[in-house]
Parts: sequence; C-alpha cells; structure tokens
Amino acid sequence: MNYKAVWKPLPGSQSLALSCPCNEILFEGTRGPGKTAAQLARFRRNVGVGYGSFWRGVIFDTEYKNLADIITQSKRMFRLFNDGARYLSSASELRWVWPTGEELLFRFGKEADDYWDFHGQEFPFIGFNELTKQQSPEFYEMMFSCRRSSFRPENYPLDNGKLLRPIPLETFSTTNPFGIGHTWVKKRFIEPAPRGTVQRDRQMVFNPQTEREEEITLTRVAIHGSFKENPYLDPQYIATLMAIKDPNRRKAWVEGSWDVTSGGRFDHLWNEALHVIKPFRIPDSWTVDRSHDWGESKPFSNLWWAQTDGTAAELPDGRQFCPPAGSLILIGEWYGCPPDELNKGLNMSSTNVAKGVAWIDKRLVGEDVDEPEEIQIDGVTQGQLHIMPGICSEVIPGPADGAIFNTGDNELSIAQKMEAQGVTWLPADKKPGSRINGASLFADMLEAVVEGVKLESGMPEKPAFYVFDYCRGWMSRIPVLVRDDKNPDDVDTQQEDHDWDGTRYRVLHSPQKITGMLVRSR
Repeated sequence: MNYKAVWKPLPGSQSLALSCPCNEILFEGTRGPGKTAAQLARFRRNVGVGYGSFWRGVIFDTEYKNLADIITQSKRMFRLFNDGARYLSSASELRWVWPTGEELLFRFGKEADDYWDFHGQEFPFIGFNELTKQQSPEFYEMMFSCRRSSFRPENYPLDNGKLLRPIPLETFSTTNPFGIGHTWVKKRFIEPAPRGTVQRDRQMVFNPQTEREEEITLTRVAIHGSFKENPYLDPQYIATLMAIKDPNRRKAWVEGSWDVTSGGRFDHLWNEALHVIKPFRIPDSWTVDRSHDWGESKPFSNLWWAQTDGTAAELPDGRQFCPPAGSLILIGEWYGCPPDELNKGLNMSSTNVAKGVAWIDKRLVGEDVDEPEEIQIDGVTQGQLHIMPGICSEVIPGPADGAIFNTGDNELSIAQKMEAQGVTWLPADKKPGSRINGASLFADMLEAVVEGVKLESGMPEKPAFYVFDYCRGWMSRIPVLVRDDKNPDDVDTQQEDHDWDGTRYRVLHSPQKITGMLVRSR
C-alpha cells in the first residue's frame, strides 16, 4: 500500500520523542527543535487505530492566552491529514474531535484546585506545554490520577478479529529550562539521571484484573533537543536568540542548559564561585544566632548565622579571612521537608521542632548530646540537616516570623511551646516595606562580594554575604527565586520561599550580644 506522508518527524530528538515508550516524557532543550509539533504528533499517532472515544487527551498551559501558539500549530498539522477532524472553539471549550471519536482538549491549569475540574475523567494522554511555567509539581502530579483508561482490548476486537495493544498511558511535556518551575522540573527529570537515561520506579501493587500483587514499573525520561537539529529554522531566528542580553536566559534558550538561575531576583548577583566558601571555626567574638520560618504542612526553615565584627578568622589553610563588620555567613540549616519532595512539610509539632533546634544549638558549640528521637523516623533525621559540630562557642536567639508569637483561645503560642524546650526567638522585622527592604539589603550584600574581588585586597568594602559549602539545601532554593511579576523588587511568594523568609528576617535583624546565653550552659 502506498502512503502519502503529510508530516514526518525530524531525525534526532523529535523522532526519539515520538518513539519513546516511557510513561512520562519531558522533551526539553533549546528553543526551536520542534517540541510542540512532537507533542501534537505524539497524540495524533493513536488517532484512527481503533481506540475511538477511549483515546482522549488534554494539553495544559498556565493561561489560556499561552495556548494560542500550540492551537495554531495544531490547526496547521491536523488539517494536513484531511480526516474530518474538527476544531471546536467556544468560551468554555477548546478541542479537536475526530469522526472516529477521539478528542484532544486544550485547557488551563496551574493550581492544585484546578485538578477538580478534571477529577474522575479519563485522559490516557496528558500533555503540559512549557512545564517550567508550573510553579510547583502539585497540579502536575494530581493529574496523574486521570491518566487512565477503561479500554480493554478483548472487549473491542477489530473487524479482522485481531486485538489492539492495551491503550498507552502517557504524560508528554515540553519545556525550555528557565521559568518559575525550573527547580522542581530539574529535580524530577534532570538531576536523577543523564538525559536520555530511563528512570524506573518499581512498586508492588494489587492488580484488580488478576486479583494478585504484581510488580509494576513506571518509567520517566528527559529527551534533549537542539535548534541545530531543525533545518527549517531561519538563521536570523538563531541570531536573535544569540543576541539576548540576559546571560541566564541566553544559556537556557540557546544551549538548553539547566545550570542557570531562571529570571531570578538575585541571579544577576549570585555567583557560587564567590559566595560559597569552605567552612572554618567561627571566632568567639563574632555573633552566632539563628532565624526561623514556621511551617507544618509546608516546610519550616531553621538557619544558623555568623555575623562578623571586623576581627579576622583563621582558615584551615592558615590564611586570614576578614570581611567587613556586619557581614553574614550561613553556617547551618535544618529544613523541614520529606526526602525528594518540594514544598511539603513534615507535619512536625512545634515542640519537636524546638527539641531539634535545641539539640543543633548544642552540637554547634561542640556538646556531645544524643539526637532527639522525636525528630527521627527509623533512626534517620527528618528534613535536610547540614551543620558542622563544634564550629562556634555560643548561639543566641535570632529572629522568627511574628506569627509564632500569636496566641489562640486557651492555647499557647508556638513561641511559648518552643520556649518550654529552651528555645527562644525574637520577633522579626515585618514592618510595611520590610520585604522590599530585605531583598534590597540582601542584594547589596551579594554585590559587595562581587565588587570586592575586583579590588586589590580581594575583600569587600561593605557588609557581605557568604554561605558555607555544605548548606546545599539553601543553595538549591534561594538563587533560583524569581521576581514577583507585579512587584519586580520582591520575590514571587508562590514559590518555595521559606528559606528566603528566614534569610530576610536575619538580613534585617540587628542582634544584641547577650551575655550568659551560652548554649552549653543550658
């Protein structure tokens, strides 16, 4: 039989994206390799094979207006087949329908609550256009409950008696690096394995069809595409990308690099090579305190800080380190989230959090004390804990979100419950304008380091900001914070900003050296 090809994939990543058998596929990379066309073709390949109305798909974006391009591309592609497909457009629905019963919907979705518009529906094919626009994985993961089908091949034999293969269940997303969801997408697809490597999640589940426990394997892969694979691109388009001034955006869109900070509030100043330093013992004359942002269903953040007073610290290699008085160094962190999960809390009580903080305080000053069982599960510390025992001689109370001092009817405040465990806090500066002021001051401290390396001394002239290299959690979250669209001088509060709140509280805080507050004497 002779066929007329009306569309065919480009060799390379586009062809691979269409043939890949994985359940969850991210087609990522530079601008221009044909990611959107691949997503549409991925759905279209199962139209007309016999699944009929069981083959349903939905492609999401965060706003309806952002669907305009993919809808335009779908009209160009699907009409080439001349198979009677109709595009229906109204205020309430944007979808393609085929005479054989298949349908593809275009929809808006980004919040967890948006899932309930689709709860109980069957979508064997789920797509996300520009996945990094999704601020968190919540809506993305919740839609997996709709990635199902009641189609059984034996119930719908073909006219020749043959059976179709089971209907595929797949999530196919496209994206460039960059965007508000850059961090969680990178954590899910890029960090666990090199691109092109299939990640396998094996689990035992009850199979209602066989009524037995069976091992099921779910597969996930990131497929990298480059504009260099697309011979139809105009070189002027490439030149336009190369001319982008923002180095992070250019690196993301031209190189497809995930090692960028994406539209960040601080990415023009943050430089890991300059701001991240190796640990050393804190001089006794420096102030060491901690800040706190409370969270239960969301993560809590406990951060420990050293503030310089103009005296020099001795580094392990014998050199002197003497940034200006008032400089801050992050020396420890305990972040309350489950392993490999973003923006989810531990649901740990304030009493147990306080027990953990009190224990960390003692470890920082070198006391050999047992870790509280209340902050462990099966002997493993809950949350992300990165500290260096014996790094200082004293820890004093620092700032915390003022909300922990609020009391309810016949109920102690969070601060009072923590104080019962020997952990006290000072109210953070949350006056009007403090968010902007905190971000501005933090940016100044980052800039001081950048400008300092240009001087003959190599040291900042103004208070600066540093991070000890083992505080990996903080470093994975703060530099990628994006600006608030409505207030570019602030960070977007819809992000995982708990570390930022704790950092902002401390940047705005002026500690008072309190005598007799040695932790080891408690």
